[in-house]
Amino acid sequence: MATTTQERLFGKSLKRREDPRFITGRGQYVDDVKLPGTVYAAFVRSPHAHARIRSIDPAKARNVPGFVAVYTGQEVQVGNLPCGWMLPDIRVPPRPVLAQGKVRYVGEPVAIVVADSVYAARDAADAVQVEYEPLAGVANPKKAHERGAPQLFDDVAQNQSFYWTIGDRAATEAAVKAAAKVVGLSLVNQRLIPNAIEPRACLASYSPAMGDLTLWVTSQNPHVHRLLMAAFILGVPETKLRVISPDVGGGFGSKIFVYNEEVAVSWASRALGRPVKWTAERRESFMNDAHGRDHVTEAEMAFDRDNRIVGLRVKTHANLGAYLSTFAPLIPSYLYGPLLSGVYKIPAIFCEVWGMLTSTAPVDAYRGAGRPEATFLLERLMDRAARELKLDPAELRRRNLIPAFTEGTAYQTPVAFAYDSGNYEPALKRALDLARYTEFRKEQEQARQQGRYIGVGVTTYIEACGPAPSAVAGSLGAGAGLWESGQVRVHPTGAVTVFTGSHSHGQGHETTFAQLVADDLGIPMEQVDIVHGDTAQIPFGMGTYGSRSACVGGSALVMCLDKIKDKGRRIAAHLLEASEQDLEFQSGKWSVKGAPDKAKGWGEVALMAYLAHNIPQGMEPGLEATSFYDPSNFTFPFGAHVAAVEVDPDTGQVKLLRYVAVDDVGRVINPMIVDGMVHGGITQGVGQALWEHGVYSDDGQLLAGTMMDYAMPKADQLPFYETERTVTPSPVNPLGVKGAGETGTIAATPTVANAVMDALAPFGVTHIDLPLTTERIWKAVKAAKQ
Repeated sequence: MATTTQERLFGKSLKRREDPRFITGRGQYVDDVKLPGTVYAAFVRSPHAHARIRSIDPAKARNVPGFVAVYTGQEVQVGNLPCGWMLPDIRVPPRPVLAQGKVRYVGEPVAIVVADSVYAARDAADAVQVEYEPLAGVANPKKAHERGAPQLFDDVAQNQSFYWTIGDRAATEAAVKAAAKVVGLSLVNQRLIPNAIEPRACLASYSPAMGDLTLWVTSQNPHVHRLLMAAFILGVPETKLRVISPDVGGGFGSKIFVYNEEVAVSWASRALGRPVKWTAERRESFMNDAHGRDHVTEAEMAFDRDNRIVGLRVKTHANLGAYLSTFAPLIPSYLYGPLLSGVYKIPAIFCEVWGMLTSTAPVDAYRGAGRPEATFLLERLMDRAARELKLDPAELRRRNLIPAFTEGTAYQTPVAFAYDSGNYEPALKRALDLARYTEFRKEQEQARQQGRYIGVGVTTYIEACGPAPSAVAGSLGAGAGLWESGQVRVHPTGAVTVFTGSHSHGQGHETTFAQLVADDLGIPMEQVDIVHGDTAQIPFGMGTYGSRSACVGGSALVMCLDKIKDKGRRIAAHLLEASEQDLEFQSGKWSVKGAPDKAKGWGEVALMAYLAHNIPQGMEPGLEATSFYDPSNFTFPFGAHVAAVEVDPDTGQVKLLRYVAVDDVGRVINPMIVDGMVHGGITQGVGQALWEHGVYSDDGQLLAGTMMDYAMPKADQLPFYETERTVTPSPVNPLGVKGAGETGTIAATPTVANAVMDALAPFGVTHIDLPLTTERIWKAVKAAKQ
């Protein structure tokens, strides 16, 4: 029988229950799944950025010992990979599972080879002879737009997939024209390449007897995977495809999408009637996982005589890569333009975006997705403006903040979003106090006199989490709803199993959701199990991305708990021969108000719900509930970050001295887990600021294709982060939570970039494109000295 507890769990730092199996090697990832008779896939990939395929000759592959089969695009006749977000007048070129006629980026799969071992498959893939006719390629989105640039598709003029705008053009131009000061800046938000610990993998097993296909895949949203593959690509009923995502070792957005390999492997399993497995090599991940960011932007910010922002004008060329990935059009449009107001009161904004096809790997959502690009633009402009207006950067920000709005009245920006709740100045003040900002400025002057160049960077930011609501998203082009499902099943003993459509790939759902449910029901966490990642067990789900799990998935669970407690109340009232209105539920039991000894515990009610010997007449036995929660709005976390750096102008070396983050993510279920998310996010943001860059040559050759060429941040390069929070609950969900998974990534990049520019101010260096490598800094300082 279940026990109860008076211990409050919501808001308590509890160690993650899933970690022991991860750190002892007992997790089960896709590559750990072993099925009898499994064969292995390898892919023949294009070495060219753009080329015609003249011929494919697999004859030599068939001579490799262990060879089983080879298939090209001519054999794998299935639907194209779909694009899940449409914009007005968008051009969506077909994206075949295996290249047909042409290749358009380095690494594009041309053929799948299957053999009885991983090594035989790779050897056989190497033996496939492909004759290419190389064509000119183009990697830069602005150059791809120029007349005469290489054309990737005959029917996509000047490689432009879409042109999208938001805001008021006339009002913005009038504001800029009448401004006392206009500050302009050209920025490159460089391409990033995701690097999860676990590379993508899939294992498909087709049952000829039943006609069922089971796919184990590294996915952030198994149900969406099933829907897209079944209905749009393979052309089979959803009921014939089961998608299982077991433990997933990180995603950062790159595992949201449906990829070529998963479809080809599924098709091959059906063709062969055998299980087929593929696990990416790291170099394949570099070439073919969806990349992130890659904007080229020109922006102007206009100020009045009181240094208040009066207008913002933005022109962005967004690199989409060679094809439109699953949600590619969404990222540089509705997840970018509406964030351009930041936490500032800006009366007029106008943003134009050209979505460009280039000879590079497809670009899609990467941690933050659109919000880091918007925040980087705003915060670099604010720093540039502060310098030109001769104001302290922190003071310029404070002067332009949106006033607090915490009483349930949303703040309407001029670019569509209505922020749910916000109180921005306390977060900025706390971050500055923690960083000892005023004292640091004095120390900075003393250091410069000693020939040391230290700098401080300040950023205020806002994020949009839990995209919503579904009806609005659908009207804007979304091919999927943005709700989430939950199911809570109470067993006769009172133990609880929770089924959630949110799928963990490192976020700690098994702890957070158990904590939430146990706290609400007044039972120990050990009596709550969490199930996720299997389309055969979960009613439906939209998965995990955009920091939506707690605010959307958690709210679906709250709805279930409310239904269960309502039914439990009726059973308890019946057993106690009391009025339902006279009962209160606390610490796992229903008791009569004013008579706490007259009570029925959680376990007693749960057991009676299943015995059904003594429940209200006409009531259905059992105790479980299913809910679908569609939020009415995004949630909008915010905060302020401060970084201190020291730059050696003779070598360009940057040392990160301190990093302070004050975030407001609404109410917090587990502070320790949120701290972990913030720490990881900051590290990714610092990585973009200082080291990471997915470099392509001008004609589309991937030059950063291995860990030797792509600089990931390392622990010994980073300081201990100092983190705090303010709490401004969100009014749009019953938990008051906002989302924490991406805040650090969004804020850290401009914070560090601003700090480096501050350190280099004595040399007259005002801007360097990311990443701020030693070479780029050294060259900028050298040029400034000449």
